[in-house]
Amino acid sequence: MQSINRHLSEETLPHPCECRACWLGRIAYDTAFDLQKRLWAQRLQGLIGDTLLLLEHPPTLTLGKSGKLENLLVPQEELARQGVALFFTDRGGDVTYHGPGQLVAYPIIDLTRRGKDIHRYVHDLQEVVVRTLADYGVAGRRDDRYVGVWVGDDKIAAIGVAVHKWVSTHGLALNVSPRMEHFSLINPCGIRDRGVTSLSRLLGRGVPVDEVARRLAQHFATVFDARLRWLDHDGLEGD
Repeated sequence: MQSINRHLSEETLPHPCECRACWLGRIAYDTAFDLQKRLWAQRLQGLIGDTLLLLEHPPTLTLGKSGKLENLLVPQEELARQGVALFFTDRGGDVTYHGPGQLVAYPIIDLTRRGKDIHRYVHDLQEVVVRTLADYGVAGRRDDRYVGVWVGDDKIAAIGVAVHKWVSTHGLALNVSPRMEHFSLINPCGIRDRGVTSLSRLLGRGVPVDEVARRLAQHFATVFDARLRWLDHDGLEGD
């Protein structure tokens, strides 16, 4: 997949606070989780600034702190047979699918300057997705009962965050063009009475994930009042 870091390395946006951004491509969940933990510690110590990671995962199921194993609909042996990894993680929420064709965004940002307001943070993540979908003529919406972003009664983006000492990890997953049959392995986010959809399904055509990543990053900068500085992977740590 074409890297977007070089494409946007000189981009400047008229916002007062800098946020480092990096397109990581496809990366294993545990590798990305370990990277988030290191960046969280560095952000907490003030060694780096706010950071936005954009990536895809191989086929993976993650179970959050409030997750229930009964929302996993096949034995773990079947997951292994299908090449789907399973991880228990420290974000909020229940079971979620990640895979190729799904855009994942992990902001590692200090929420103290945003009022230490987690509800506002989740609302703003939803707003980033809603604006990104609008670029494609798709009307995304919030739901009073369930976190995430919805198109009608179908979820198109999952949101699950963790905030420790007011620095965030984890984030959002937007279905661009994933293998939709993998969602049948679970009750997505523990929800049994709703469906899931993707941008490609709604548009009836393929959509490149890195193209959506560019748009989402630009909306993230606007919503979070930030100026993006694009880095390669090697420049992320110990800035």
